[in-house]
Amino acid sequence: MRIELSEEQQILRDTVRRFAEEVVKPRAKQIDESGEFPRAFFDQAGELGLAGVAVPEQYGGAGMDGVSYCVAIEEISRVCATSGVILSVNNSLVCDPILKFGNEEQKREFLTPLASGKKLGCFALTEPGAGSDAAALRSTARREGDSYVLNGNKIFITNGTDADLALVFASVDLEKKHRGITCFIVPSDAPGYSHGTHEFKLGVNASGTTELAFQDLRVPAKNRLGEEGDGFKIAMATLDGGRVGIAAQAVGIARGAMEEALAYAQQREQFGKSLSEFQAIQFYLADMATEIDAARLLTWKAAWAKEHQKRYSLEAAQAKLFASEMAQRVTNKALQIHGGYGYTKEYNVERYFRDARITEIYEGTSEIQKMVIADWVLKAV
Repeated sequence: MRIELSEEQQILRDTVRRFAEEVVKPRAKQIDESGEFPRAFFDQAGELGLAGVAVPEQYGGAGMDGVSYCVAIEEISRVCATSGVILSVNNSLVCDPILKFGNEEQKREFLTPLASGKKLGCFALTEPGAGSDAAALRSTARREGDSYVLNGNKIFITNGTDADLALVFASVDLEKKHRGITCFIVPSDAPGYSHGTHEFKLGVNASGTTELAFQDLRVPAKNRLGEEGDGFKIAMATLDGGRVGIAAQAVGIARGAMEEALAYAQQREQFGKSLSEFQAIQFYLADMATEIDAARLLTWKAAWAKEHQKRYSLEAAQAKLFASEMAQRVTNKALQIHGGYGYTKEYNVERYFRDARITEIYEGTSEIQKMVIADWVLKAV
């Protein structure tokens, strides 16, 4: 495994960094306050190949690897965590499972427009009574001839307000529990498909988070991803990849917060000298820099494992757990360095502080990550 970026990856990093600075950053504060979904950003990101970074070029993607994807998500999240998670969902939770589990017809019809940024996807798994316990979902899919009829509700669906299609998980037989869960590719313009209003949240406020509802929605059987009963396996495998993306997002958030804190510490004076001259602040900065680098390496390791191993659940869980909790610690220190100013809307650090919190919750809480890690540790004994 390389621990330095290739020339191609460095070019990608520099390109995405310029895009983030010039296009994403100027609107980050405004969309956080308004909750407006930045669809224009997604369209522009698609033109750069960021809607499907690791998807082969034949299906509309950039044809790069998992580490390149992490680099892109980190650079975007460094200036706007909302934009980072929009891309992460489209890449990890929608493009990736269609690439891995879809047939050729599904890849041509659905993956190509998603990976090229012409369409936006969402991942519809979570329900009011099925969060961490995904097997408890109650949405149903009843087979009728060449179609399935879907009924049910989903909550907390990122990109849900603006998605052109959704990966929907529903059960063909509730008595079978997780063995009945099946995945479907559902266009958002299908009769019976509806979404609620945008949820205003503590952080990542413009990510189009909403409820989805399916009422007698008829979806062609050819839109089923995998076989009947494969849905739980598809969901768990997909979340492994999603956790790598969220780890990269957390690294980006922490890095953005540290850069703000570093600049402030060098400019702000107290007791006749800059804050950066005080050892307490220097120790804060040293801890922040070290933790960010450690989280990035864990994230790249998980991305590498995804490219080279059949299973990478352990690496993904470790990266997501450490990076998300690291982001909380780093943004907390960054706010502390800013003092009272950090608690105001005038400085970006309060937004980083709020945005970091969700990384410990979505795509598997920290507690779920620890369960996954412990299971692997115990198997190795």
